[in-house]
Amino acid sequence: MAAFLLPKASRIKKGMTYSFSNQHDRVIPVKVYRWNPDDDSNPRLDTFDVDPDECGPMVLDALISIKSCHDSSLTFRRSCREGICGSCSMNINGVNQLACTTSMVELSGEIRVYPLPHMEVIKDLVVDLTHFYSQYASIEPWLKNANQKTDGERRQSIEDRAKLDGAEECIMCACCSTSCPSYWWNPERYLGPAVLLQAYRWLVDSRDNAKNERLDQLEDSFRLYRCHTIMNCTNACPKGLNPAKAIGEIKKMLLYKR
Repeated sequence: MAAFLLPKASRIKKGMTYSFSNQHDRVIPVKVYRWNPDDDSNPRLDTFDVDPDECGPMVLDALISIKSCHDSSLTFRRSCREGICGSCSMNINGVNQLACTTSMVELSGEIRVYPLPHMEVIKDLVVDLTHFYSQYASIEPWLKNANQKTDGERRQSIEDRAKLDGAEECIMCACCSTSCPSYWWNPERYLGPAVLLQAYRWLVDSRDNAKNERLDQLEDSFRLYRCHTIMNCTNACPKGLNPAKAIGEIKKMLLYKR
């Protein structure tokens, strides 16, 4: 049987354990991925004791408590703490999700926190999203309507506005794209479910009249058609959206256009 090993520099080693010096009634062990680009050490997995009675109920609260009480060098992104900004997306117990909306109580046993998978790590739980957002910019995510000039609002019917439901709620947290094997294999050319969901949002907007132009930009064997409907994206979305369905609708639009 063939044996496959990670490169030596990628193998995660056992890290430090941070325990409370005094007695606590309830303690949850939280294992956190650590890597610092300023030294030559391999990534490690540090273990921190967290008392859920002394911090908030979410995983993000545990990370904030760890940074305050155990190790101030722990690095992660956060902002709104209400599942709106998408800043605190990370892999928690093997699932891409938002730390601010993931309850520690609902996670049985120890909690394992890693950065989003298959992304270049900047430090600890922070990954480089530069390429992800450049792909987002490539679909030109803004209203394009050169024919209809107006000084006021661009009105929509209730029915047309309803077509945006399930797409405009996307917070671009990258949970779906980083759970997609097709995106892991072809991140340079495949746009990924998050960006394609946003492309669909503009394709169905009744105020936009650049539909054919947008479809022409997407008609590519890699940009769109690397999607194999694995459905990981839909399972991973913390907002309950369905990027796979949106990608299927784009493919149908291209078929009708032909």
